[in-house]
Amino acid sequence: IKTPQGNDVHLSLVANPSHLEAVNPVVQGITYAKCQTMYKGDYKKIMPVLIHGDAAFAGQGVNYEQVNMAALDGYGTYGTVHIILNNQVGFTANYKEGRSSMYCTDLAKIIDSPVLHVNGDDPEAVYFAAKFALSYRQKFKKDIFIDLLCYRRHGHNESDEPKFTQPNLYNLISKHPSPRDVYFKRITEKLIPVFDSAGL
Repeated sequence: IKTPQGNDVHLSLVANPSHLEAVNPVVQGITYAKCQTMYKGDYKKIMPVLIHGDAAFAGQGVNYEQVNMAALDGYGTYGTVHIILNNQVGFTANYKEGRSSMYCTDLAKIIDSPVLHVNGDDPEAVYFAAKFALSYRQKFKKDIFIDLLCYRRHGHNESDEPKFTQPNLYNLISKHPSPRDVYFKRITEKLIPVFDSAGL
């Protein structure tokens, strides 16, 4: 990928077999190996980014193991950016039926990492959180977590009808405008006073 500044960036997308989060230690291993061999230990030249589902992140033991080993010699990658797509429902279960902690990102407490809770309906806030997370990782060499609070408009897959198990939630979601529509309304409403004051 060529950046706007003209720099070349190599992006490796590692195949993820399922929600079981088995790909996470694979990404960590690739990152560690490349950092040591290709970049001579310069952690600023490589960065692992992991994308999780909220229920899978809280419920799969591999995440606890990976986070707990994040700062160990021989395993650490000098910080991983974790993005948790928090749809507030795990397959068909309410989030309160899938974890004991308040937040799906509470694993971050193990290593005292910051968590940015951001509303998926606010693209500017999401952009800011992403920039902040990348800068934090580069400066402090630690994991950082983005809890992207959003929703799943349709079911878990094509055979799932979410209203069978979550009727109240999905009745609300069906009436909620898309992030694009929310943002469009927000930016156009900001422009109205400007136009009115100009006599347009």
